[in-house]
Amino acid sequence: MKITEIRACQPATPGSPPDWRTSLGQILVAVETDAGLIGYGVGGGGAAGIHVVRTVLRDLLLGRDPSAVEQIWEEMYRTTLPFGRKGIALMALSGVDLALWDLRGKAANEPVARLLGGEVGQPIPTYATVWGSIEPAITAGHRAIKLHLEKYDPRTNLEALVDCVANARRRMGDEGMLMVDAFMKWDIDTTLAVAARLVEHNVAWLEEPLLPDDLKGYADLVNRCPIPIAGGEHEFTAAAFEEIILQRLHAVLQPDVCWCGGLTELIKIYRMAAAAGLRVCPHRGAEIWSLHAIAALDPQPLAESGRSWMSWVGGQPPIVDGWIQLGEAPGLGVIVDEETCN
Repeated sequence: MKITEIRACQPATPGSPPDWRTSLGQILVAVETDAGLIGYGVGGGGAAGIHVVRTVLRDLLLGRDPSAVEQIWEEMYRTTLPFGRKGIALMALSGVDLALWDLRGKAANEPVARLLGGEVGQPIPTYATVWGSIEPAITAGHRAIKLHLEKYDPRTNLEALVDCVANARRRMGDEGMLMVDAFMKWDIDTTLAVAARLVEHNVAWLEEPLLPDDLKGYADLVNRCPIPIAGGEHEFTAAAFEEIILQRLHAVLQPDVCWCGGLTELIKIYRMAAAAGLRVCPHRGAEIWSLHAIAALDPQPLAESGRSWMSWVGGQPPIVDGWIQLGEAPGLGVIVDEETCN
């Protein structure tokens, strides 16, 4: 089997946020073969990511055997090194890698989860990330909820933030799993002040309080914060996660498979985390791109709710009463209407 064409486009996403998540939003990558199989993946970077796929990565892969996924990943990474390593280039590479995994599963006529040593059909618990009221998430059956606290500035109004978390805990009861996300907005002193107030509300983790590059800050924080630290959503490659894991900077690792380098890298991250006794909870894990790894590799599976505006991804399993499960479709199970790129 040989690669005959690689295409990329950015399907329309009505209802997506009017910010970088749209202007540099998710791209669809299609890898065509002479066997008639097409692999689909999703990366990021909008028009810039599309350009990387259509030029550098396409030139590298045309005529290649797509089955050597791991070797191809190394070549794509090395080819994009002069302008890559992180950011848009890795987002684009992620889409190609996922498309190659989709092809690998389709060629074997098996779901990718099964190729990874797992199984499909088992219910996987999910959690909902919310920016406003938690009522829709509770009504939908979620027993785990993450509060996105970006709109609160604890330096000027700590009480409003604490009230938000306290009200959520009262509404969920003692048994519900509650997490919070600072979206890289705080410093060490602010994080410790917030954590001191939130610890009584049984917060399972505090996500991304510091900038991703502040490894020294995380090394200080992780030893002083009474709430476990989560992060990694905005990190790229297993090599970068290796340092986080070696220093145990996060108790919960949150790679985004569509950004960090694709499924090839997510598998490496899972294996390193398992050896270190750390938890992996992929960003937007309920989206089908990460779900296969969660089903096959995760001893504590928990899938984060996905993006509602990614409605063009066919084959996406629904979340029902707080649970999700993969079906028997080969590959990643993605169904794409080719008109989405027209």
